[in-house]
Amino acid sequence: MCIVFDYIQKYPKRTKQILGINYEQFQSLLKAATEEHLKIKNENENEKIRINAFGGGRKELLSIDEQICLCLFYLRQIPTFEILGMLFSVSKSEAHVTFHYWRKIIKRILPHSLLEEVGKKEGDLMIVQEILTSFQLLVDSVEQQIDRSSDNEEQKKFFLVRKNNTL
Repeated sequence: MCIVFDYIQKYPKRTKQILGINYEQFQSLLKAATEEHLKIKNENENEKIRINAFGGGRKELLSIDEQICLCLFYLRQIPTFEILGMLFSVSKSEAHVTFHYWRKIIKRILPHSLLEEVGKKEGDLMIVQEILTSFQLLVDSVEQQIDRSSDNEEQKKFFLVRKNNTL
């Protein structure tokens, strides 16, 4: 049982708050990452010298979709692997291995940043750095919308109000 993945399936509109991308983007990322995973798996299978029959060994605890969800959840929320394992019903070491495996795949399928693309060419890197330093860039990745009650007394139960900069 995977609490986070089941929640996203039940409430797709909340996917952006949980994973940082909307449900449609999540579905397309699942498809692309699954295809890349199968491609890697087939390449590894062709190189492998098999002792045991195909299909032997321990079965995966999480489905491919749940594993990708685990990776995205970690990138968005940054919990400890202990907490991540509890939320996805796996051990902390399984959560750690799963995250690092899928992080590499997601990095391969998503477009690179401008700095990563020109990082190997010194002249291009200098031009990009000059362009980026001539602008001010503000990134707000924490703020999210919160539905607040219109009842003032109800709001006081859940939201801290500071008066004169004291608690």
